[in-house]
Amino acid sequence: MRKCVLCLAVHVLLTPVVKCQYYFYDATHLEPRWKWEMGLSVGVMNCLTDLGGHKGKGGGFIKDVNWKNTLPCFGVMIGASHQDIIGFRLDVTFGQVTANDAILKDEDMDPTARYWRNLSFRSRIAEGWAGIDFYPVPLLTASIPKCSPYLLAGVGYFHFDPEAYLHKEWIKLKPLHTEGQGFTEYSNRQEYSLNQFNFPFGFGLKYEVSATSQVRLEFLYRILTTDYLDDVSTDYIDEGLYSKYFTAARAELAASLSDRRKELDPLHQSTVGEMRGSPEKKDSYFSFCLKWSVVLNRKRL
Repeated sequence: MRKCVLCLAVHVLLTPVVKCQYYFYDATHLEPRWKWEMGLSVGVMNCLTDLGGHKGKGGGFIKDVNWKNTLPCFGVMIGASHQDIIGFRLDVTFGQVTANDAILKDEDMDPTARYWRNLSFRSRIAEGWAGIDFYPVPLLTASIPKCSPYLLAGVGYFHFDPEAYLHKEWIKLKPLHTEGQGFTEYSNRQEYSLNQFNFPFGFGLKYEVSATSQVRLEFLYRILTTDYLDDVSTDYIDEGLYSKYFTAARAELAASLSDRRKELDPLHQSTVGEMRGSPEKKDSYFSFCLKWSVVLNRKRL
């Protein structure tokens, strides 16, 4: 008898606890306090660096983005959200960014402008980041909205590896020390790492397709701590130094890719210390993505 009473008491005490873990999503599903999801994303990626852009000196985000350089990206994600108000997620994204001064041909013909610098790059991007989503609309309504805007921010870690195209071949730029990074003569220019932290932030719009799936449209901008996403940051160095550190063939290659103005003007004479890039602003990249995810733990009644 005592055992029966004890079991009944435990049942009575625990039942409210169990029930409070869920509330109604719709007429056929219960919504957990913590909702888990996994998904895929496809989209496009672009960047803001010292190269390419628009006519003139260049400026902020919208003013200097050249949309012709937009390339595909894709990724995977896993996340959890609490009562559709705040969420936590892990994202992995793969893509590519590129920029080219030649895109300014017929736009910027000033001999001192970016077109005549004639530099270019591409870099594959692989990143992982952890972030927080905030959904304000559920705070204003008792039901789960079909469509909900949100803000997001986080911390990430990414890999890049800038390359330039020359003689029908893509050549990695970092080993060529195009601005004297790591040379004794330029002790203030340290070699940059190809693996760095970034700080993504952005906004999106989530739509509940059904009780088991949802889609998002999302914009994400990455603040970087490096100005060498495109291997361009400061000024031209003495090309004679390459012979000190490299073999003859490698020195010639480094000189060719550090200053490509001679490809447009064979009579051009390089000047040590002349501006090659601008260290005032760090590089950045961003993406627009469509994300589709599966809800893992909504319970059917």
